[in-house]
Amino acid sequence: MPTVLTEAPPATLDRYEMASRDEITAMQTERLGWSLRHSHANVPAFRTKCESKGVHPDDFRELKDLALFPFTVKDDLRQNYPFGMFAVPMDEIVRVHASSGTTGRPTVVGYTKGDIDVWAECVARSIRAAGGKRGDLVHIAYGYGLFTGGLGAHYGAERLGCTVVPMSGGQTEKQVQLIMDFKPTIIMVTPSYMLNIAEEMVRQGIDPRRTSLRVGIFGAEPWTGAMRGEIERTFDIHAVDIYGLSEVMGPGVASECVETKDGPVVWEDHFYPEIIDPDSGEVLPDGSYGELVFTTLTKQGMPAIRYRTRDLTRLLPPTARGMRRMDKITGRSDDMLIIRGVNVFPTQVEELICQDPALAPHYELVVTREGHLDCLTVRVEMNQEVHPSDWDRHAKQLQHAIKARVGISTTVDPVERGGVARSIGKAKRVRDLRPKS
Repeated sequence: MPTVLTEAPPATLDRYEMASRDEITAMQTERLGWSLRHSHANVPAFRTKCESKGVHPDDFRELKDLALFPFTVKDDLRQNYPFGMFAVPMDEIVRVHASSGTTGRPTVVGYTKGDIDVWAECVARSIRAAGGKRGDLVHIAYGYGLFTGGLGAHYGAERLGCTVVPMSGGQTEKQVQLIMDFKPTIIMVTPSYMLNIAEEMVRQGIDPRRTSLRVGIFGAEPWTGAMRGEIERTFDIHAVDIYGLSEVMGPGVASECVETKDGPVVWEDHFYPEIIDPDSGEVLPDGSYGELVFTTLTKQGMPAIRYRTRDLTRLLPPTARGMRRMDKITGRSDDMLIIRGVNVFPTQVEELICQDPALAPHYELVVTREGHLDCLTVRVEMNQEVHPSDWDRHAKQLQHAIKARVGISTTVDPVERGGVARSIGKAKRVRDLRPKS
């Protein structure tokens, strides 16, 4: 196991990282008022929701008043695709990212130069909280492109003064080669893929405990304390949790401190967290389990007001920093799956199934774990008119469509009519066979 860190936090902390609760509350109240006014004035969809609820930014006077305002959900982004949720003119947007939604339309987010600067600062702060410092060599194995993981980690590492190896995902043999040749001290990657890298090292006769790595910063998918322990034992490194989502910013909304490793600290000077009852929407007190909701305090390009993340967790009191922490994500309040860092909704698959008349609209998604990686099998019924000799062809067509639309490799298992169990009431589309820890 890696040595437990007990030293004090770095002396170069940002202003609010060790601020008092009163200071943080005053700052959040001021910034929340601005964010509400900015959204109301510049995002028609949010203004319409406020009018329907009979609320105005002038009604906000203290933090508890935020509960008066409407939620933002993923469907708001879909209905206003592509740029309808932006709060500034397009000539002020310097970057666009997107993630998968439940239909063919991705959810799109936009950033101003100021937003990119704040994002870089938040990720730099997160890497520093994990024990990183100027001069560290950071191996980034998150995917680059429309996914926020790779570029978010990249800009943050550079902002901290680190040297970046922009490897991106995949090519496991080359990941191992560069780790051994370049000798990075920090790796940023999904936890499941980190264990895949370990298997490749062992296959090549390399002891994962003998690399130059000392810290791994892991996110983009839920992971357990048991997986943290396995990673730390396998590599003899510190495994630290980073949290984020593109609709709010990307990675770096919250991150653990290596000296405590007791849950990601929410960077509350930029993101205001709430925990709500998923059914009633009622705000719950700190310490209660419920759905995590975020409001951005400084985001210009596409502010998020009370965005429902669908992640289930609780808020915990401060420890290593003056800001509150998140507990581990225990699940989702919707039916979304996260497979190897990719958001997958059953309705995405259903839409593609319904496009092929050879396939019946009866299916289930079976999630398993092979080694350390999650795998998805789609069991789908074939229509009776389709000859069994053609089943494999249609299965491969669906497999290709899922890869092209959703961005994940699957196994498609065609079955005869009646091969998928029927449910009374709401259909049970997902069978999760992954081991519980």
